[in-house]
Amino acid sequence: MVEKKYSLAKLLIGIILSLITLLAFVPIMNIFAKAFSDPNKVHLLRGYDILPKGLSLIHFEVVFSNPLVIQALFNSLFITIAGTCISIFVTTMTAYVLTRKNLIGKTPLMVALIIFMIFEPGLIQEYLLVKDLQLLDSLWSMVVYRTINVFYLIIMMRFLEEVPDSLIEAARIDGAGHMKLFLMIVIPLIRIPLLTIGMFYAVVRWNEFFRSSIFLSSPDKTVLQVLLRQFVVEGDSTTFISAANLMANDSVAQLDFSALKAATIVVAMVPILMLYPIILKYYTKGVMDGGVKE
Repeated sequence: MVEKKYSLAKLLIGIILSLITLLAFVPIMNIFAKAFSDPNKVHLLRGYDILPKGLSLIHFEVVFSNPLVIQALFNSLFITIAGTCISIFVTTMTAYVLTRKNLIGKTPLMVALIIFMIFEPGLIQEYLLVKDLQLLDSLWSMVVYRTINVFYLIIMMRFLEEVPDSLIEAARIDGAGHMKLFLMIVIPLIRIPLLTIGMFYAVVRWNEFFRSSIFLSSPDKTVLQVLLRQFVVEGDSTTFISAANLMANDSVAQLDFSALKAATIVVAMVPILMLYPIILKYYTKGVMDGGVKE
């Protein structure tokens, strides 16, 4: 039996980490509590309350009763899923090419990629490029936007460099080409890094709203994050409550706006939060596998 040694430093670190966790946990739970609270009891909630006052789904019914929200949700899901899949495939394939030992011009290519990572193009250049590609007001403009993140590419290269050369050589002796090597040998060996990088790409694409508001102008092409900004940040109540309801001052218009905002935030948070329980254990293992050499 090995006795655990506790010290004052470990105790202080534990307390500090617990306080940091509470600082992040309480505001999130307060938003959930406000979203699920009874409309007549929302005003009783305080900033530190994490349990709803009563229980009601009326705020979510109002949010989802707007067809624009449903369309925006599907648009965001399409951009996130399609964009993440394309980014993972292209990033992994590029990393495979750049880690080949007989690649000619590898150093100039890496220097160019690092320069692109440091000196990012401006918004005007990006807009003109999307316009020239005739992708303005198309969901594909956000799907293919920044398909490769150079930082994630370098991380993927780090994992690919650890693939044993003996496996590659054995596959080549058996007649496997680069595509077969990539799909049948490399991909199965880097499943954990793929999940990790995929989560990074998915979070970035799901939360992107600024360029979505610029590249996408039609109401049916709006993404959820743009609606969230219009209602929560800019206070545009007509985003979720029709002008007719506001003018009639009916029961929908009398709902607490802060609770409606909380429900909107929950709708925007839940899809991406569902990834973390699935990816977290693979993420931790992937970091350890990439950082330890035997």
